[in-house]
Amino acid sequence: MIIDSRTNKVYLAQGLLHYMPAYLNLLKALTTEGINNAFLPLTESVKHIWARDYMPIQLEQNIFLQYRYQPDYLKGFEDYIPNYDFICKKLKLNCIKTDIILDGGNVIKCGNKVIMTDKIFQENFHKEKNDLIKELEELFQAELVLIPWDRYEMYGHADGMVRYIRGNIVLLNNYVDFDKNLRQHLLEILSAHFIVEELEYELPLSSKMSWAYLNFLQTEKCIFVPGLSCKEDQKAVEQIQQLYPQQKVILIEGCRDIVKDGGALNCISWNILEETSDKQRQ
Repeated sequence: MIIDSRTNKVYLAQGLLHYMPAYLNLLKALTTEGINNAFLPLTESVKHIWARDYMPIQLEQNIFLQYRYQPDYLKGFEDYIPNYDFICKKLKLNCIKTDIILDGGNVIKCGNKVIMTDKIFQENFHKEKNDLIKELEELFQAELVLIPWDRYEMYGHADGMVRYIRGNIVLLNNYVDFDKNLRQHLLEILSAHFIVEELEYELPLSSKMSWAYLNFLQTEKCIFVPGLSCKEDQKAVEQIQQLYPQQKVILIEGCRDIVKDGGALNCISWNILEETSDKQRQ
């Protein structure tokens, strides 16, 4: 699989234009850092900003996994689901298709492992659990590591819980600040597979939005962290920079409205490894 730290192009949904100034700040940062970016076609609606969830997973440079994006939380709200099949065709993506119901935000690529929450069993109740695990591992060509769904987050995504650093190291969100029982459960599961680092803000009362710092956008060159105008902003940047020394960590101001609507910078982006010419590499 293509992990985030190898990616060099970022796609955004056109509906992100409804979220100013976050869109302008992110676009300026991408352009300043020389990261190729573009809009996804047919995504003008503000309802379609969550590109991570419906766009396919890049397995190899020219091979993508296209799953069924029909989450249970959108039953009755199907207008939030864009025509992602047509988007993939417009982008001329070579896709392997599966009938498994997934959200891209619930797929954390960790080299030869993939982390997902166990919400996949609820979404794919028509499949036997062992069969589902086997099918996912065959598609990803990676070991599946399942973590418990954080029930305070209705979507069942893993990208606000844990992120891949490198090698066999992952980063756990600051559960130490607000949910020590879930933290212990997560540590028990993840420690069997990884070395676990943790974010921690050591404040008397952490912002309810602090989960969003882990929902950063990572590329080969940079990591873009959502700015929330909270006292934790700088501490988040400092910790993430220390843990990801290979990338430049940049705070994107003005992301509170996106976070209030349920996501952050990983959720609103789709980053891939795109083939570049020798001239572009120079």
